[in-house]
Amino acid sequence: MDEVKVRREGDEMVYEMRVKITGKSMLDQEQVIQEAANIVGRRATADALKGFDTHGQAIAVSGVKFTTKGEQTEEYECPFGKVVVSRHVYQNADGGRTFCPMEHAARLILNSTPKYAKLLSHHYGKSGALSVAEDLKETTGRLVCPAYVKNVSAVVAACADFFDPEIDYELPADIESPAQIAISLDGTCMLMVDDGWREAMTGTISLYDAAGKRMHTIYTGATPQYGKTEFLMRFEREIKKIKAKYQNAVYIGLADGARSNWDFLSKRTERQLIDFYHASEYASKAANAMFPGVKKAASKRQWLNDALHDLKHKHGAAKRLLDEMREAQDSVFASWRKDMDSAVTYFSNNYRKMNYARQSKMNMPIGSGVVEAACKELIKQRLVDSGMRWKNEGAAIVISIRSLILSSKRWEQFWAKIDESGCPAHREFSFV
Repeated sequence: MDEVKVRREGDEMVYEMRVKITGKSMLDQEQVIQEAANIVGRRATADALKGFDTHGQAIAVSGVKFTTKGEQTEEYECPFGKVVVSRHVYQNADGGRTFCPMEHAARLILNSTPKYAKLLSHHYGKSGALSVAEDLKETTGRLVCPAYVKNVSAVVAACADFFDPEIDYELPADIESPAQIAISLDGTCMLMVDDGWREAMTGTISLYDAAGKRMHTIYTGATPQYGKTEFLMRFEREIKKIKAKYQNAVYIGLADGARSNWDFLSKRTERQLIDFYHASEYASKAANAMFPGVKKAASKRQWLNDALHDLKHKHGAAKRLLDEMREAQDSVFASWRKDMDSAVTYFSNNYRKMNYARQSKMNMPIGSGVVEAACKELIKQRLVDSGMRWKNEGAAIVISIRSLILSSKRWEQFWAKIDESGCPAHREFSFV
């Protein structure tokens, strides 16, 4: 395989390389072609990086004059492999920390090009670092250390957290003005290194049109921690941003019966609705208690079908169902008393949040399935697998990245912000 030949034609660079097509198998030839493409890619990337360097003139960083120490070589990582670039490194007259303008101007993440950092972190949001390394080796011939995947992803997640308060994420262009916006909270357990099984939090904001079609969902998550303050503050920011855009929408809280959910949702939504399927589970408990045994199976099935139909379609059905359960409460067998009592307690605490008829008539959601699915997609699919145990910092990296990926359009908008502002770890500079 020949070396790359480079020439300039006006404002374009032309890269030429000869690739020998042999009589070997197609698989062998594809590997040769892939390596040739990587060689050209490395050379073009090195040239592109060099284009972001200074010419050695003095610069100012935070008002302090820096002068070049001359050109020094450094290795950088890109989608095509490792490249070596000679670039100017600066320091002020008093010594101290050096500064590389090229790294800031090219928007590098650690020593990774932005495209490569985006690729690695996207993969890491979906699978473990070892799996990412194996996938890249197989698909692109690119070798990467799993520890490097984690390190780059950690910086990307830190950037996402840093920019989160100031990025006004745009919704997809085809989103109409929503008729209703459902705000939901839920939690799911994951295994932590130090604390065993702990609850991670998820929150969703779902936009529905007048026909009840879900148009868009914003996902928020947080690692297990004592108290939920940090997660709720972040979720609150998302809610305020969406309310500023859609002041005329009806805001409805949708969740299970956990009191902590409603302490939060009741202050931020106009209507509150207990998840219909949780209510159905408690109605089913009551049916089992009221109609025990095989002989009463048909009566139980008929009673439950009627109860759930009325609950879903008739106003005031929840209170009537509660009254019926209370009347039967003392007559159930002792072995079923616990289930009957729990059903009565659940409906007593929540029947005012069971106006499903109004929601059903408008074809609007009556279940918290979106946030429960978020628990699966945001947390369980990536963080709760066989043998997985997490430290809080590592889990936070994954959840931060997955939240951006799952919320449509946010991943690209986040990287547009990186492209505009660069990594916050870099310092701005100006020429003197």
